[in-house]
Amino acid sequence: MKALVWHGKRDVRVDTVQDPAIQEPTDAIIEVTSSGICGSDLHLYEVLTMFLNEGDILGHEPMGIVVAVGSEVGDLHVGDRVVVPFNISCGHCFMCDRQLFAQCETTQVTEQDKGAALFGYTELYGSVPGGQAELLRVPHADFGPIKVGNELPDDRYVYLSDVLPTAWQAVDFADIPDGGSVVVIGLGAIGQMASRIARHRGAGLVIGVDLVPERLAMARRHGIDTIDASAITGDEVLAEIRHRTAGRGPDSAIDAVGMEAHGSPILERMQKAAGVFPDRIASALTERFGVDRLAALVLAFDAVRRGGTVSVIGVYGGMKDPLPMMTMFDKGLSIRMGQAHVKRWIPDLLPLVEADDDPLGTMDLATHHVTLDEAPGAYRDFQAKNDGMVKAVITNSAFASTQ
Repeated sequence: MKALVWHGKRDVRVDTVQDPAIQEPTDAIIEVTSSGICGSDLHLYEVLTMFLNEGDILGHEPMGIVVAVGSEVGDLHVGDRVVVPFNISCGHCFMCDRQLFAQCETTQVTEQDKGAALFGYTELYGSVPGGQAELLRVPHADFGPIKVGNELPDDRYVYLSDVLPTAWQAVDFADIPDGGSVVVIGLGAIGQMASRIARHRGAGLVIGVDLVPERLAMARRHGIDTIDASAITGDEVLAEIRHRTAGRGPDSAIDAVGMEAHGSPILERMQKAAGVFPDRIASALTERFGVDRLAALVLAFDAVRRGGTVSVIGVYGGMKDPLPMMTMFDKGLSIRMGQAHVKRWIPDLLPLVEADDDPLGTMDLATHHVTLDEAPGAYRDFQAKNDGMVKAVITNSAFASTQ
């Protein structure tokens, strides 16, 4: 099969690799029809390269058609159309019983002291081959895959793999009062959907902060108040957020940016410095002494009102991050964070993505659809924020009838 394969920093290629096969009775194989390129994939493209091995298959936002099943996959059958959650969970362990699917004890990568295994996301999370490929082996297919109908296009469903449950969890964790206010920092795909979900769930004021014109325009199309961070200084962004929230700040803040935030030049140099060492040394340095670019997170702490809640859904990987503990403690903030527990939120989301009026605007998120052969160029454009790219989806043209 063809697959998008990592070869080095900023070097991803489409290679011909061995087809996946059933290895366990609870496995399934899907023929991938669509697979998103996630903002966190760009961390692998640039910053977390020391945790990848040449030949790793990327991608964790797939959906497709089941083409083979093991003997113990329950009611999953060849021909079913499914979305595959990015985290791999068993559905029956201590953590899964508590709907903490991102911490599944069956698939936890214990040798790395990490949570549940993830598709296409480094040796820290199990080195599981990802979904930016023609075929994908799905472990624990007796629980993970989300069966969907055949009538609606992939773009209605594919975001159930990551974007929508991640955004829903971000809003749930933000604990926004009914009619209350929230600032969403970062208007990539997760920030876009978190903003829309916050409005859908009853927020009275949703402010989105970004510096990319196309992202700001998309948010405004969906009724989000925006602040263009490219036009004013960081202090002025903070002042504007407070001005729009009666001077005290919003009830909640969502950091949808993560480790590569703009506006942290010193931390950026420190973050990239590890990459000059051989991978063995770089990985040890990053795991013990790594730092993140924290401008978005610090803005969230500064902006939210006293007694408010900060929800962190952007990916972070630093172990020595300098946090403003005085501010956080003095303001009495509540902070919630973590990988999305995808299956936990599907009962809330599936009716919305299938609704006739598409209330979350799933059909207005992907700005680019590309073939697998075009995916390396899409990575380059996404990383450089070229061509108005907000979200790219790799589409298998053989399944054009589902689009």
